[in-house]
Amino acid sequence: MECSFEERERELELECRLPKNMPASAVSRLEAFLQPFLVNYRRCEQQAHATSVVRGLCSDLERKNGESIACLFGLDRKVIQHFVGEARWNDRALREELARQVGSQLGEPDGVLVFDPSAFPKAGRQSVGVARQWCGRLGKLDNCQVAVYPAYVSATGHALVDTELYLPKEWTNDKPRLKRAAVPPARRRHRTRQEICLELLDRHGEHLPHGWITGDDEMGRPADFRRKLRDRNERYLSAVPCNTTIRDLEIPAPESSGTGRPAKRPSRRVDRWVAECGSDDWSPVEVRDGEKGPLSVEALKRRVETGQRARPTAAEEVLVVLRDRDRDSQVVKTDYYLSDAGLSDAGVETPLVEFCRAAKAEHRVEECLRRGKSETGLADYEVRNWVGWQHHQTLSLLAAWFLNVETRRAEKKDAGDHLQPSSTRHRIVAPRRDAKRYAPRRPLANRTTAHPSSTGTALPLETTQPTSTQEPGSEKNLGQSN
Repeated sequence: MECSFEERERELELECRLPKNMPASAVSRLEAFLQPFLVNYRRCEQQAHATSVVRGLCSDLERKNGESIACLFGLDRKVIQHFVGEARWNDRALREELARQVGSQLGEPDGVLVFDPSAFPKAGRQSVGVARQWCGRLGKLDNCQVAVYPAYVSATGHALVDTELYLPKEWTNDKPRLKRAAVPPARRRHRTRQEICLELLDRHGEHLPHGWITGDDEMGRPADFRRKLRDRNERYLSAVPCNTTIRDLEIPAPESSGTGRPAKRPSRRVDRWVAECGSDDWSPVEVRDGEKGPLSVEALKRRVETGQRARPTAAEEVLVVLRDRDRDSQVVKTDYYLSDAGLSDAGVETPLVEFCRAAKAEHRVEECLRRGKSETGLADYEVRNWVGWQHHQTLSLLAAWFLNVETRRAEKKDAGDHLQPSSTRHRIVAPRRDAKRYAPRRPLANRTTAHPSSTGTALPLETTQPTSTQEPGSEKNLGQSN
């Protein structure tokens, strides 16, 4: 029997097509995944609601709020909304367990802990923490909420670990407004975003083995924040704005005139200092493999002094500059970083490629946030108070971590939970199909074909089809009610 190429292509597309909802076996894996988290709930009803909400956040709903999830599983809308928005349960314990799991599964000694703020545009004034502030999602000042997210990045993978909502001064100075939003008394003091980062670092640092602390230029702008990282013996690579002032310590000091104060090195804006660097100062560094060859950047490092002289914030640091070029060899992007690496490690010099690795790991947090907002409803909450915001964020982080685990499981080609991951177990003997081919087979002269008999049973890949003892309509999906 012969078929055309178009017919065979359609058959292959149908074979590769998955149902809209997740496979039935993923439900049992999700239930097993949630067990370490569900022990923090006192009532079995809360455990059932948490399971339903996480299942809904992993589904293909367009808007993953309480009402949509309740409608998906045929549950009472008010019950789910009360569980997320008002019920009293310890969300901190769930995020601490999340940090422990991320550290145990992704942890490596040279891992990178990244801190990044993310904004959620809002129209009203009642949502907790909402104010007119910079919204990176819109690229302008607008009404929004801002939260700080720590992400862990290693060669094994990357994932969000925790979150903390930022409260502007107009909120912390308005006590009745804080009370209406149910902000706990311990959280009513104004804290900068850098202070939030340090609190998250102190909370999870021991569970997340890391060799670097990184963040965007908003986090790295204050010199006091970098000083506090040095006091904690943390090795950081913090992005800084282009108007940061530096003093180059690798050039000869100015000669003294013999009278008056001794001459000092001049302070320069970092972007103007970089503009005067020659081509010999830059070194090409390959970042990763691309579709059309290795992707590389140009980088340089220099020992500099930052901060105002005769003040506690003045310090000796390492300036690292990375720039990207387009196909026409035009510079399209330049990033500036300050680090303490190599200054307190007994004179051990940190390679330039290691700086580049830590700098590129910083961008992984943006990928984590995009996935959380697009796949697990990180921004789809419809709550206004502190409790509801924390609960929704926590459950969304758990859903994102489950998808992370499933993704790594698929990459290992490990379709079973009872077997060790193997890179060769997917090489199976495919079952014989009806004889269909594109053209009739022509016999070859003086050639015989041997057909060795199989000595074992083929190990089938896991499929989304039910087994022979299960009815096709009884398959349990994440996106269907029981």
